[in-house]
Amino acid sequence: MEIIVLENEKNVLKFELPGRSHTIPNLITKELWNDSDVEVSGYNVLHPQTSNAIIYIETKKKDAKKVLLSTIDAIKKKNDEFMKKGKKSLK
Repeated sequence: MEIIVLENEKNVLKFELPGRSHTIPNLITKELWNDSDVEVSGYNVLHPQTSNAIIYIETKKKDAKKVLLSTIDAIKKKNDEFMKKGKKSLK
C-alpha cells in the first residue's frame, strides 16, 4: 500500500492513501483514539470516486509517527485474534 506523507512533524502527521476511501482510514482513526495522547484523529475523502483518503493525526507529546505504528500493530493483533476465533467457530 502506498503512503504519501504530506506533513511530518514531531506531534503532527498527515498522509494520503492513494486508492483508499473509507474502510482503512476509518479503522486507523478509530483505533488511534485508544491512545490517550492522541488529540486529533480523523480523515477526509473529498469525493469517493476521485479522491484519496487523507489521514490527520495530532498528539500531545508523543511522536505521531510512533503512535501510528503502534496503532497499526494493535490493529494487526486484533485482526489475528479475529481470524483465530473465526476459524475456530467455523469448523
